[in-house]
Amino acid sequence: MTSKKIVWFALGFAFTVIGSLIKIPAIVGSVGLDAFPSLVIASLFSVGMGGIVAGVGHLLSALLTGFPLGPFHLFIAFEMTFCVLIYGYLYQAGKKKLAAFMFWIGNAIISPIPFIFLLNWSFFIAMIPSLMIGAAINIAVALLFVRVFQERLSRVIKRGD
Repeated sequence: MTSKKIVWFALGFAFTVIGSLIKIPAIVGSVGLDAFPSLVIASLFSVGMGGIVAGVGHLLSALLTGFPLGPFHLFIAFEMTFCVLIYGYLYQAGKKKLAAFMFWIGNAIISPIPFIFLLNWSFFIAMIPSLMIGAAINIAVALLFVRVFQERLSRVIKRGD
């Protein structure tokens, strides 16, 4: 693994922890802005790296709230990884709007469906609004960050720095 990849992993995990401290009110305390670093990495660099940051990042976020759903957080980490992988493949294929929409639907609607069977309908219904808001904010922050990063990088390249 190159030092560049190690740095991006470290930055991704660090920003995930910072983002996880910004909470979206929900019945479970692990809904926060912890996904945007993985979306940024999947957009700009490597889809696989973004997926790993998403999965491990969710576990870090859950750790900071005391794993309120216990071992279910491992399943959620897998779902987060899968959502970011889909997002990354679509984004890098030039389908940015579809990528954002699929992440939003996948993270806010599809991912919690198994919890209807694992827990109950009430949990599913109660989580949907928070997940919809959290996923939308994560996408918005990631897309804004990517845009600013690309603009600044293009200025640096033009100057020859």
